[in-house]
Amino acid sequence: VEKYRPQALSELVSHRDILSTVQRFISEDRLPHLLLYGPPGTGKTSTILACARQLYREREFGSMVLELNASDDRGIDIVRGPILSFASTRTIFKKGFKLVILDEADAMTQDAQNVLRRVIEKFTENTRFCLICNYLSKIIPALQSRCTRFRFGPLTPELMVPRLQHVIQEEGVDVTEDGMKALVTLSSGDMRRALNILQSTSMAFGKVTEENVYTCTGHPLKSDIANILDWMLNQDFSTAYRKIMELKTLKGLALQDILTEIHLFVHRVDFPPSIRIQLLIKLADIEYRLAAGTSEKIQLSSLVAAFQVTRDLVVAEA
Repeated sequence: VEKYRPQALSELVSHRDILSTVQRFISEDRLPHLLLYGPPGTGKTSTILACARQLYREREFGSMVLELNASDDRGIDIVRGPILSFASTRTIFKKGFKLVILDEADAMTQDAQNVLRRVIEKFTENTRFCLICNYLSKIIPALQSRCTRFRFGPLTPELMVPRLQHVIQEEGVDVTEDGMKALVTLSSGDMRRALNILQSTSMAFGKVTEENVYTCTGHPLKSDIANILDWMLNQDFSTAYRKIMELKTLKGLALQDILTEIHLFVHRVDFPPSIRIQLLIKLADIEYRLAAGTSEKIQLSSLVAAFQVTRDLVVAEA
């Protein structure tokens, strides 16, 4: 993942509109305070580090950029101490500004954020702040209004595939067409996760196929879900329950994952509307109970029961 982290703004694959705006800020030397937010693995940190590389030469990097992550201490004392003293000192030989990058800013306490707003205002002359976070709601409004906000959404498959193919070529990994699809589906727009799955699958199995990817991440296969659905609709209760239990134990599947996949199938299967509505309400209930930490066995029986009732209703209607 780190080996292929984009080094320059031109190497980033997505969010062209954001990058062109930032590029314009830099070229006109009018960079505002930035607030980058969005799900993990979408290029927020890479973007600001690429900006910093463009702004500063290697040897002035240390003196001009202060990067603090959630793992570093960023309580109220640090904001009042090191951050304040870094922001307040001017650069002697170089015009331009310093850059303070606060990664995972949503992990900062309210108090630290409150102190930060004063610091940001006071030293706008010679320092720019860039806050990065996953959840915008955890940043106090006062800080949000002082920064230019950019949202980094999940990456689309069209953008991920070329980048993944580049990595695959460089590393010489054997990936099939369906394996690629599985990577993109399971990572759901998170580039880092896609690369991690790719790496772990290729190390475990040597060849990256759909089945291997699903096995490696412990996700139920499409064929398994089809089987489960078939058993629930066509076998009697105890047989269906037993078979699903066996499959779950054999492959170590979580009921939560099975439920999510089955939900997609329910939308594809042609049930009469009134019956489908009943079934979906049941599925929602089961998911809620699972989230509340109930026994998987009882919820599995409940799932099978819901489908058996649905089947009887369909038969009765027909």
